[in-house]
Amino acid sequence: MVENGIRTRVASILLPLGALILFLGLASVQSQLIAAENEQLGAGKLLVAGSEMKDPRFSEAVIYLVKHDGEGTLGLIVNRPIAQGPIDDLLKGIGAEATGSQIDIVIHYGGPVSSRQGFLLHTDDKTLESSLMSPNGIAMTTDAKMIEAIAAGEGPRQFLFTLGYAGWAPGQLEDEVKASSWFVIPADEALIFGQDAHGKWRRAVDKRRIRL
Repeated sequence: MVENGIRTRVASILLPLGALILFLGLASVQSQLIAAENEQLGAGKLLVAGSEMKDPRFSEAVIYLVKHDGEGTLGLIVNRPIAQGPIDDLLKGIGAEATGSQIDIVIHYGGPVSSRQGFLLHTDDKTLESSLMSPNGIAMTTDAKMIEAIAAGEGPRQFLFTLGYAGWAPGQLEDEVKASSWFVIPADEALIFGQDAHGKWRRAVDKRRIRL
């Protein structure tokens, strides 16, 4: 009887202890995941809004990171189309000459900074001297000559036009990732330039993997 009582007491101690170990283990896994995501931050990656995102401007946003260094971060939201129309209308709007092109172009909301400035994210098979090169065969151009090239059928193979961009001061984005506002995944052309803009966030979430 005494022995059984001792076993019961030992079990009552070990069960909470096991739960504590499990909790600490899960916390360790979570911290490892956050650390891994911080290590992944860099140009050429996709920044994806997490469930803890509080800013409505970035709710379910998928952002291609064009630049991430000691001076800060610049990215373009790739899943917020806001208008579609003739590319000639866009050329007129940015002060360039219309070409008579029959091509339509989709305009995306690229972020809250410089919301009247145009940014063209595109594959690097066609670039200008002013193009900002990024990893994964992607570039960003702000020169209207690239829009003219697209209108003439001589543009890059894949492209996405945005008004505005998203920007962070040095260290700011790292803090937001630690707070679970964002997570980071590898970029691919299908996700960046795909036509189903409203499905990009869900596909980005599905690509997330926990690495132990």
